Amino acid sequence: MFTGIVEELGEVTAVEQLEEASRFRLRGPLVTEGAKHGDSIAVNGVCLTVVETADGEFTADVMQETLNRSSLGALTKGSRVNLERPMALGGRLGGHLVQGHVDGTGEILSRTPSEHWEIVQVALPKNLSRYVVEKGSITVDGVSLTVVEAAADWFTISLIPTTLALTTLGLKQSGDPVNLEVDVLAKYVERLLAAGVDPLHTTGEAR
Repeated sequence: MFTGIVEELGEVTAVEQLEEASRFRLRGPLVTEGAKHGDSIAVNGVCLTVVETADGEFTADVMQETLNRSSLGALTKGSRVNLERPMALGGRLGGHLVQGHVDGTGEILSRTPSEHWEIVQVALPKNLSRYVVEKGSITVDGVSLTVVEAAADWFTISLIPTTLALTTLGLKQSGDPVNLEVDVLAKYVERLLAAGVDPLHTTGEAR
């Protein structure tokens, strides 16, 4: 599990195309400190497994399913990426509960700067629209954010200077793709209600 609080702005140093997969090498001295084979690191909100680490870099194999469902396939050598290690049990939950399982991709529609923040409008796949609500949480390229407005096919987020400076969201332009992960709690509630289960019912029996 992650929190959506980006720890480091990393960089793709190499991309190797494999059969129905890709191998990425990424630079992130902070997130690789103490990392070992089999550990997880979120890259633009996608939970990846570390294959090996060396000199502040790590490699990860990305299967075709992940490439199809996220924007990682668009990464090239030199691309900047948001990096986050899994949360530690007993630590502070700075953002919200994030799995690193991308639900879909959106697209930056517009950016409206102001003196102290910037409003960004993002296209929203219609199958995810029901999970996005005003003042709710959403993860955009691995960054935990609060929804300002929510429409049927778009939503807006407000980015403070820190987020603009320390994540890739400060670099994204109109037309750029972004990975989206909606609140997993909303999906669980929907599934329970569809099955006729009252989430507040202590026995968990269907009604």
